[in-house]
Amino acid sequence: MDKTIRIVAAVLAVVVVASIGVLVYGNPSAHDTEGDSAGTIYFFYGEGCPACHYVMPFVINMTKKYPDADIQVLEVWYNQTNQQRYQEANAVAGVTRLSVPQVVYGKTVLVGAVEIPEKLESLIKDHLKKKA
Repeated sequence: MDKTIRIVAAVLAVVVVASIGVLVYGNPSAHDTEGDSAGTIYFFYGEGCPACHYVMPFVINMTKKYPDADIQVLEVWYNQTNQQRYQEANAVAGVTRLSVPQVVYGKTVLVGAVEIPEKLESLIKDHLKKKA
């Protein structure tokens, strides 16, 4: 029961921070993300999230297979710093409905236990071509 309350509180905190992010960032599509095209690929997950747990081994495998790709794996339910980066990345990408597991790379967003395994490797390959 206590863990459930903590998870609900963390989710509510994410929603509140997301609302603040929208207010602070205004129109996310107005932000220039071209400079981030050779930047970081973020994988956001929540500790205790079943879908995140399912996708995690695949993501970890991708970080090992592509060590030159800048892939950051960030837990966002219990880590305030990571929650803030999650909000910022989603604001830039124009995402208004937040969920995990999620990959964000500039304005490209992959969500869920189906889309991430289907499309992440291709996204990483494109990312590495832009870095070259």
